[in-house]
Amino acid sequence: MGKQVFQGRYTTEAAGEEGFVVFLIGMRINKWRAVHQWLPVLRAMPPMIKELYTYKDKGFLEMENFFTGRTVLLLQYWKSEEALLAYARGEKHRKAWKKFYQLAGDTEEVGIYHETYLQKPGQYESIYGNMPKFGLAKAIGHTKINPQTVSARRRLNRHG
Repeated sequence: MGKQVFQGRYTTEAAGEEGFVVFLIGMRINKWRAVHQWLPVLRAMPPMIKELYTYKDKGFLEMENFFTGRTVLLLQYWKSEEALLAYARGEKHRKAWKKFYQLAGDTEEVGIYHETYLQKPGQYESIYGNMPKFGLAKAIGHTKINPQTVSARRRLNRHG
């Protein structure tokens, strides 16, 4: 049994006056044979993901994961820049970061990355057609498209 599909067209709820943060983080296996380098990096992710879902009251909203060939991508949504940075300074993340640099920091066998996007009201819009709750809709909720949200321009103006 899969996730509930919401038939029709939906958009996200308003994210509030402050907006939200989109955070992309992940790793890339550059050399498959160097398992001793990339496997510890991969294994460090599940405990941090578990911690995020345990402490959602601290500003983590939701996440999607993608595995494509050599690359792992975690698409995360955060309530604020401050919440994301506070987590980054936390014990579990700092420990994983330190371990990565001890094991693979100056090698080319495995890479890590992150990108941070601060989304302000009026600078984003969304649409989901015949989809389960996904991405931002899963993070902040969704609502059926109506005359005020029928076009991308109207959805952008609604948030602004």
